[in-house]
Amino acid sequence: MQIVVFYVGNEKYAIDTSHVQIINKMTDITCVPCAPSYIKGLINLRGNIITVYDPYFILGVNEAAPKPENILIVETEDETIGVTVDGVADVVDISEDEIKDISVKDSDEKKYIKGTINIKDYLVTLIDPDEFVNANK
Repeated sequence: MQIVVFYVGNEKYAIDTSHVQIINKMTDITCVPCAPSYIKGLINLRGNIITVYDPYFILGVNEAAPKPENILIVETEDETIGVTVDGVADVVDISEDEIKDISVKDSDEKKYIKGTINIKDYLVTLIDPDEFVNANK
């Protein structure tokens, strides 16, 4: 299994690369009036309109958000979405047995966490993109 590791604030998160279509440089996001707080807006990517999600809101990161550097274009079961990230750290090969379960996974509000992974000298939280999209719906 291969994962893309990215920053949201000072924390590192990861998504299985099989869900990641593109790692895009930041582009203009069109705000949508009356959209839920977890939606940053919309982008037009090669003629496709994509909803962009705010990981700070969904993940509950409570620090000042720098200007995002990238948008991950992620394929979920139901749709293709964009997720703004503060930077991409690495693409890493891991085995399934390296993923450690954590207790908050059973919590209704943290279903999007698949587990954690120790990579080199840092801990990464692995995100389930399908649950991530549904986290605040």
